Amino acid sequence: MDLKIFNVEHGACALLEADNRARMMIDCGHNASFGWRPGSYLVSQNIFRLEMLAITNYDEDHVSGIENLFDSVDVTWLKRNVSVNGKTLKSLKSEDGMGAGIDRLVRAIDYEFTGSVGGAPYPTFSGLVESSFSNSYPTFDDENNLSLVLHLNCHGVGVLFTGDLERAGWLALLEREDFRRVLRNTNIFVASHHGRANGCCEEVFEYCDPTFIVISDKGYMHETQQTLPFYRRFARGGYFRGENRFVLTTRNDGGIGFNFSPTNWYAY
Repeated sequence: MDLKIFNVEHGACALLEADNRARMMIDCGHNASFGWRPGSYLVSQNIFRLEMLAITNYDEDHVSGIENLFDSVDVTWLKRNVSVNGKTLKSLKSEDGMGAGIDRLVRAIDYEFTGSVGGAPYPTFSGLVESSFSNSYPTFDDENNLSLVLHLNCHGVGVLFTGDLERAGWLALLEREDFRRVLRNTNIFVASHHGRANGCCEEVFEYCDPTFIVISDKGYMHETQQTLPFYRRFARGGYFRGENRFVLTTRNDGGIGFNFSPTNWYAY
């Protein structure tokens, strides 16, 4: 089983390939500097079908490559926070405006993914146990705290994708024992909101003791991204590209990969 976290600057995009070759893409941002787009990448790898696309956050940087993705490959299932429908999402984006990616996502929600495409069964990802958590609209009415938190148990190794969740949203989810349970089984923690300070929540690490923390970002565009000392306190560290590392960033490390087998796992 293999997981790739792509360098999409201040955005998010990752691809999991399970043992049975079933594939899940987590978010579908793109890299404007390099011209990298998720659908074009998949086609270059002779991949023409995604069993699942999971959207962790309803902001443009998480879906900026969705048009290219849908134009390039078949997507069977769309996973997201289902308490937000297309009409609600339009309303949430009315203040700041809706980018092309979000507009395309709204059309997918309203017309294409009421369940699965063509009534296809829920996909099987061999070696993987997935679970997801989210706060509900209208209890929360901002996109960040409505993020979908996705936990992937890859042959017993936990990976947590956290969207752009902020402190209030974290604290609400921490009230759930099932959420605290997956935090205890998280080895790779993908930091919320690209490492910004408003995504930090120290209480999370009362339960979570990850080997690596991963930040998908594009340089210090915002003062609040300078949170590496905070995150480094909570990572145990592990071997990565010839040295012991704690916090990995796409800004410095480019694309980041993880390989999982029933007996071992490693970062590359």
